[in-house]
Amino acid sequence: MKFGPVPLDEALGVVLAHSVAIGKSRLKKGRILDADDLQRLQEAGISQVIAARLEASDIGEDAAARRIADKLQAANIVAGTASTGRVNLYADCSGLFRVSKEHIDAFNRIDPSITLATLADYTQVNAGDMVATIKIIPLAVQARQLERAVAAIAIPQLMMVKGFRQSRVGLVATRLPSLKTSVMDKTARLLQERLNASDSQIVAERRVDHDEMAVGKAIVDLLAQCDLIIAFGASAIVDPADVLPAGILAAGGTVDQVGMPVDPGNLLVLGHIDDVPVIGAPGCARSPKENGFDWILARLLAGEVPKAEDIMHMGVGGLLKEIPGRPQPRLASEKVVVSDAPIEIVVLAAGRASRMGGPKTERSGTAPHKLLAEFDGIPLIRKSAQTALQSGLGQVHVITGYRKDEMEHALIGLDLNFVHNPDFEEGMASSLRCGVAAVGTQAAGVMVMLADMPGIGQNHLMRLVKAFRHAGGKAIVRAASGGVRGNPVLLPRETFDALSRLEGDVGARQVIASAGLPIIDVDIGDAALLDVDTQQAVIDAGGILKL
Repeated sequence: MKFGPVPLDEALGVVLAHSVAIGKSRLKKGRILDADDLQRLQEAGISQVIAARLEASDIGEDAAARRIADKLQAANIVAGTASTGRVNLYADCSGLFRVSKEHIDAFNRIDPSITLATLADYTQVNAGDMVATIKIIPLAVQARQLERAVAAIAIPQLMMVKGFRQSRVGLVATRLPSLKTSVMDKTARLLQERLNASDSQIVAERRVDHDEMAVGKAIVDLLAQCDLIIAFGASAIVDPADVLPAGILAAGGTVDQVGMPVDPGNLLVLGHIDDVPVIGAPGCARSPKENGFDWILARLLAGEVPKAEDIMHMGVGGLLKEIPGRPQPRLASEKVVVSDAPIEIVVLAAGRASRMGGPKTERSGTAPHKLLAEFDGIPLIRKSAQTALQSGLGQVHVITGYRKDEMEHALIGLDLNFVHNPDFEEGMASSLRCGVAAVGTQAAGVMVMLADMPGIGQNHLMRLVKAFRHAGGKAIVRAASGGVRGNPVLLPRETFDALSRLEGDVGARQVIASAGLPIIDVDIGDAALLDVDTQQAVIDAGGILKL
């Protein structure tokens, strides 16, 4: 493959390396240019393109990614369509994602141009969740390297989703005068919410005195009708001889493990009676927040019975106190009316627009600024702010920095909250921190808009909001185009703490990747990818440059 600038009169049949805006449309990266494309480019005054000429031994990015995906042998995993050299892999059922790190590492050592990224081993997933992605980084790869990748991914059991099994669950709960009945009721409802992912049911419950013999009798009573028994003690387990482990022994069972290196969740007991597992739940399992109980429960529901050694190997990654994990179950009786909670909007407009030309230290206003460029006679920053206001959501915050006074002047008369970022030179993270700090305490989420995207309209914002509301306000929603992620992004309140700690010239991508929340991509077309970072981009998008 030969890569670089190609004169337009030599560009027939080449593969476009970067998207090119032509008026209000664009030719996307990876497109094979035909005669009509060349004519449009010529009429737009473009004399050359950055492109790749494929050689006989090269395989195009989409064909290569598709070929790798077709050879994957993975139970309960299906492949999406190939786009921009990427094929995403999705869970076909709810269950436990299993993956061989050894074989994934071997695959990724074949060629840095051919990559495979997955969720962590033992991640709990729902049907439709993305579990892995195949990405061809350049526009094409050599056939020889592709064949090696195809062979490496064809190994059986490289990855799989172990589907949850529908189970009959028995619940034992002990009583003390200090434990309210309402707490026991809520514990049972929350446990059922956790079981819903596997279509399992609590088939019987026994509430007994906080006594080992009473616990043992309750367990014996439930054995014949249950595949799994879960016991909640009225007080925390503090010793291997405490009530819950002693109750398992009194029922004729075996205690396999007391304690685990996962926090919260340290005080868990795992035992069994014949082939029926028994969990002594830690107190933190009365909360919907992820804890060690969830890890053990997921394995059991997927048909895996962890041994003591398996549990003691859970320490790496087991610190969950400050880490958002899987989506939290919510009691049906505790209805969160996200339709009434405001969604506030943060418009990022603090950057230096350094790619527009002019000295990097320019502060006098003599260099063109993309946000002051006019579209239909309106400065771009005002157009973006008006779009945010027209959505009718919550408060709109505009983050200013470079050429602050001119930005605010362009927005005179609009009902906005201006937030000046004095540290704008540090990069986008500083503006995100300012924006999150300005959002009200009642907001369910924040819509992050880039002020330099002229194609974004009110209808696009409302489509993102609709998806966010439908997910109960517990998902990250991104604008996308043809499988390529773009902007704006709608982030739930659960991400605010991580956003407030961002550093450097980075956006929210690392927060999105590590949040452990569902990610919903809403295809809004080319508008999701059309930003104007250069003078030519402004002109191609139909704008008029202004100082």
